[in-house]
Amino acid sequence: MKITGIVMGFDFGLKNIGIAVGQQLTYTAQPITTLQTKKYQPNWDIMKKIFNIWQPKIFIVGLPININGTNQPLTYLTYEFSKMLHKTFDLKVIMQDERFSTIEARSRLFKYHGFRSLKPNQINSISAVIILESWLQKT
Repeated sequence: MKITGIVMGFDFGLKNIGIAVGQQLTYTAQPITTLQTKKYQPNWDIMKKIFNIWQPKIFIVGLPININGTNQPLTYLTYEFSKMLHKTFDLKVIMQDERFSTIEARSRLFKYHGFRSLKPNQINSISAVIILESWLQKT
């Protein structure tokens, strides 16, 4: 599926949600920010501001599943987050396997910026980049 315009990716977590944007035209993605959650929910007012700035055409949400492909408790919360995204912004949401995205994010951050860069807010937004890149490579 070819999308013209911005694609927005999310790395959903219990404490933080990493956000990145990308384009199918260039097959590239970049980190935007990491939002803290309260009771597993972002501040939807901030989410709306981010949406209005970037005006994405579709959302890609990382799906946290176990190595063997089975669901874990976070999987169900991620589905709930995805439903809220769709309900709030009326855009299609695609779930993207995110196995190993956090490991890859830590590896990239350490390689380019050293140990001090391994902070949760940076890891989550880079994980969102990796999730988006994985989806872009499939399209």
